[in-house]
Amino acid sequence: MKEILNIKNDFPVLVNNKDLVYLDSGATSLKPYCVLNKMDEYYTKYGVNVNRGVYDLSYQATDEYEKTREVVAEFLNCDSREVVYTKGASNGLNMLALSIGYNMINEGDEIITSELEHHSSFLPWQQIAKNKNATIKFVPLNDEGRITVENFLKVLSNKTKVVCLTHASNVMGYVTPIKEIIKEAHKVGAIVIVDGAQSVPHIKVDVKELDCDFLAFSAHKMLGPTGFGLVYGKYNILSKIKPVEYGGDMIEEVYKDSSIYKEAPYCFETGTPPIAEAIGFSEAIKYLNNIGFDKIESHVKDLTDYCLDKLSTIEGITIYNKTTDVGIITFNINNVHPHDASAILNEDLICVRAGHHCAKLITSWLGVNSTLRACLYIYNTHEDVDKFVESIKRCVEYFKEW
Repeated sequence: MKEILNIKNDFPVLVNNKDLVYLDSGATSLKPYCVLNKMDEYYTKYGVNVNRGVYDLSYQATDEYEKTREVVAEFLNCDSREVVYTKGASNGLNMLALSIGYNMINEGDEIITSELEHHSSFLPWQQIAKNKNATIKFVPLNDEGRITVENFLKVLSNKTKVVCLTHASNVMGYVTPIKEIIKEAHKVGAIVIVDGAQSVPHIKVDVKELDCDFLAFSAHKMLGPTGFGLVYGKYNILSKIKPVEYGGDMIEEVYKDSSIYKEAPYCFETGTPPIAEAIGFSEAIKYLNNIGFDKIESHVKDLTDYCLDKLSTIEGITIYNKTTDVGIITFNINNVHPHDASAILNEDLICVRAGHHCAKLITSWLGVNSTLRACLYIYNTHEDVDKFVESIKRCVEYFKEW
């Protein structure tokens, strides 16, 4: 069977572990040489701080650091002033909840979320609702576990002030009809925050086309470094909300009784940032763009369909998402704890996630405590799938003897 992509040799972890089948890209993706080399270039050639030194190396570091903001802006189709550097999607979502929640949410207001959310998308708003005596409303999921526009309209009201929803579920792999939902939410004046951690690595996201107010995502899930992420925010809103962290580099003037902060996005970026990570991430975006998101989607869909077809023939397993939009397959081996199953898979050098995936609401909705999750991405192949399926069969047989 012909592979759509043949890029394993671009990834040192796969070069150094020839027999590894890595199916945990939903947790973090592997990094190509170009990203690591760019980060190494920073540390070895001009590894100094940004926005501080009046000397050549600092100017060079600052220039490379800010170039990433331009690369991200072009990638998302927005203005570079609308790109905020964060520590990751979780940090970005918390930042938005703290700033918007404490400044714009009042008693009696309503916040819409869903049971599909990652904890970082839901928990901050749970706390805001408690502190502000606001109400959280959940979009009812359909029988398949998907968010629909019809069900969203059932909870939307004139009291809705914030909608915070996943663009792609990290457990079910479902893509939310977010563009249509945003349109409806804006009719009542609600702000829409989109968790793009699982969608941005897989599908081309145009924030202007979506018309979202905010979008948060992480570099490490899309071939970039850990400890770095981005928040897109419409500038007319971003420029009005207040920072939630204070210190160096986000300040313009400081007096004993007051202070003046820099304009957005810089007022949200305090302290020495993850400089090498920011610089490295631009290479990750370039790498993905060079492949092309049409090809990425096609490749992942081909592998996912192939994998689901193979898994569906195995007796003794339960697949919770018979269809999936971003290469995520969630399942269990019947009557076997996912941790035990993943340990057996590990013996065959198969890497999958086992647990509740930081999304306990949807695992509870499924009626289980935890699941196995396989995530297919651009460096996976049909051979990987074949090895994975054979290992699952071995695992099923192994536990039959217990």
